[in-house]
Amino acid sequence: MSSPSTRTNPSARGAALSGLVGNTPLLRVSEPFAPGGHGFWAKLEGFNPGGIKDRPGLHMVERARARGDLLPGARIIESTSGTLGLGLALAGMVHGHPVTLVTDPGLEPSMTRLLTAYGAQVNVVAEPHPAGGWQEARRERVRQLMARDPGSWCPDQYNNPDNTGAYTPLALELATELGHIDVLVCSVGTGGHSAGVSRVLRQLYPQLELVGVDTIGSTIFGQPARPRLMRGLGSSIYPRNVAYGDFGEVHWVAPSEAVWACRQLAASHYATGGWSVGAVALVAGWLARTRPADVRIAAVFPDGPQRYLGTVYDDDYCAAHGLLDGPPAAEPEVVGRADEKEVTRWTRCAAVVDPLTLTEGAAGSPRGAEGSSR
Repeated sequence: MSSPSTRTNPSARGAALSGLVGNTPLLRVSEPFAPGGHGFWAKLEGFNPGGIKDRPGLHMVERARARGDLLPGARIIESTSGTLGLGLALAGMVHGHPVTLVTDPGLEPSMTRLLTAYGAQVNVVAEPHPAGGWQEARRERVRQLMARDPGSWCPDQYNNPDNTGAYTPLALELATELGHIDVLVCSVGTGGHSAGVSRVLRQLYPQLELVGVDTIGSTIFGQPARPRLMRGLGSSIYPRNVAYGDFGEVHWVAPSEAVWACRQLAASHYATGGWSVGAVALVAGWLARTRPADVRIAAVFPDGPQRYLGTVYDDDYCAAHGLLDGPPAAEPEVVGRADEKEVTRWTRCAAVVDPLTLTEGAAGSPRGAEGSSR
């Protein structure tokens, strides 16, 4: 229950709300992902009110306000597949800004209802962009809405360095809790948390290895863009926050493989989440199985399971999309470079490059990658 001071003092209420973010729990994950004595540590960012992107939602807004880019009471307009929308709705509530969130028909109805309940306006694009898919269609709509509201502000999460800077507290929490980290496993969408957390941790642990986790059909690491079932990771554009040079390897994971991992987590550890969580758990478990037991592996779980009850945890949905075919292979397939071939199952690549540096005509080239993915 709020105190009398927070009910009468808006600034105190805002501080109380923003104070709910951070200091999330850490969970040791072992069997069935790794044998006894082996395992990894999972940072459960789903314990934030809206998930991991509460951190950049608040930070990007606070920094923009401090610079004068976001004026008091001005509208915030941004594209989202869901989780950042929750963070921006929280930031709008804390700092007194109306929020418009542009999304697409793939957003779960439950998430639309939740964002609306938190006071955000939800604007849904009807058709994918012919070159950049749903993601570019959302960004185009953001530009249109901003043109109608000259005082509005867009965080531009894909390219905003404040997105990366927001994760310094998360990195410091991990360092304080674990004392030492050898390997960090992160899903990659905008590239914010993998870059922000790894750069801070590498100052403390220079030999830190960063492992990225993407979805099949995503163009971030040089694969061709395809329609994607999984939300929350992957992209049909090239976010400039992705720190390509920091990654030691990248893994692509298929939806059925992520579903299996999510459900295994739930059944064995009473903790789970969405597509990103399942994909990260699959990869972190393999790393734990194949590395010495004393290698300390930390994995970031971006959210919880609530928004996925009608997808990842719904048998009818999963059966209709062919996602209940049994456990994934024990080992990932391996490719020598990202554009070697189009991957369709869990696959690993130890040669990570910025796709914009690949030669024209390769699978991940600027022309070939802007497909109709969601």
